[in-house]
Amino acid sequence: MTQSQRLKKPEWLKIKMPSGKNYLKIKNHKDQLHLNTVCQEANCPNLGECWNSGTASFMLMGDTCTRACRFCAVNTSRSPSPLNPEEPKKMAETLKSLHLKYIVLTTVDRDDLPDLGAGHITACVQEVLKELPNLLVEILIPDFQGKTDLLDIVAKSGAVVVSHNLETTRKFSPIVRDRRANYDQSLKVLDYVKSSYPHLYTKSSLMLGFGETSEEVIESMKDLRDIDTDFLTLGQYLQPTKNKLPVVEYIHPDQFDHYREIGLKMGFDYVASGPLVRSSYQAAEHYLKSKLKKPKK
Repeated sequence: MTQSQRLKKPEWLKIKMPSGKNYLKIKNHKDQLHLNTVCQEANCPNLGECWNSGTASFMLMGDTCTRACRFCAVNTSRSPSPLNPEEPKKMAETLKSLHLKYIVLTTVDRDDLPDLGAGHITACVQEVLKELPNLLVEILIPDFQGKTDLLDIVAKSGAVVVSHNLETTRKFSPIVRDRRANYDQSLKVLDYVKSSYPHLYTKSSLMLGFGETSEEVIESMKDLRDIDTDFLTLGQYLQPTKNKLPVVEYIHPDQFDHYREIGLKMGFDYVASGPLVRSSYQAAEHYLKSKLKKPKK
C-alpha cells in the first residue's frame, strides 16, 4: 500500500487531547524523575482516560528496545544504554505520591543483557511493593527468549498479573513482529506462567487491522484460552510512523463487540475489545471486576 493509498481514519477513531488533574500530576512527576511511560512512548490513545482513572503504565529498562517489530513506535538499537540502577527507587518514589490503585510495568526487550532484564524488572516490582504493599502491580513482560528460569524470576516478583502480548494472529506474526519473536513461543511463555503459578492472572493482547480474517482472530483467541489465559484485550492497529506497517483495515466497533462476546463465551474472565483499546487499557477496572467474579485462592 502506497502513501497515497493509506486509509482515512473513520470517525470512531477520533480522540480527545489528554487532560485532567491526575493526568497532569503523573506527567509532571515522571518528567521530573526521567521515567518512561509506555503510554507516551507508544502513542497510546487512552493516555488521559487511564491516568485520570487511577491506572498508569511505566516502561522499564529505558526507552530503547533491542527488537524492531514493524508495528511499534519505540526506539530500537542493538546496544541500548546501560540500565539505571536507581530506576527501582525512582519508580517507588514516583508512585508514593500519585495515589494510584493499579500500575502496569511494561518493558522494552533487552536481548543484550545476560538475564535479558529479568532481575531488574523484579527489583522494580519489589521496591514498589516495599513502599506500597497494597498497590496492585501488573507486569507486561517480553518473551525472555522462552527461558523458563527467567520467567520464574519475574513470576515470583509479587505482581498479581503477568501479561505477554501475542500481538497478532499466527499468519501475520512473522510479518508484524521482530524475527526473534515467535507466535508459538509467546503461547509457551503464557502457558508456562499459568501452569507453574496458577495463583497468578495471565493476560494477552491482539492488534487488528493487518488484514487478518475473523476466523484467524478467533483461532488466536482459542489458542489463548486453551492455555487458560484469564484476560484478553483486542484493539485497532494504528500506524505510528510512515516507516511502520500501514493499516490494511479499520475494524468497525460492532465487530469488536462481536469478538468480546465470543471471548466471554470462550471463558476469558474479562475481554476489553474496541478500536482504541490497548493492552493496558483500564487495567485496574478489568482486574478488580474479574477478581470479584472469580477470586483466586
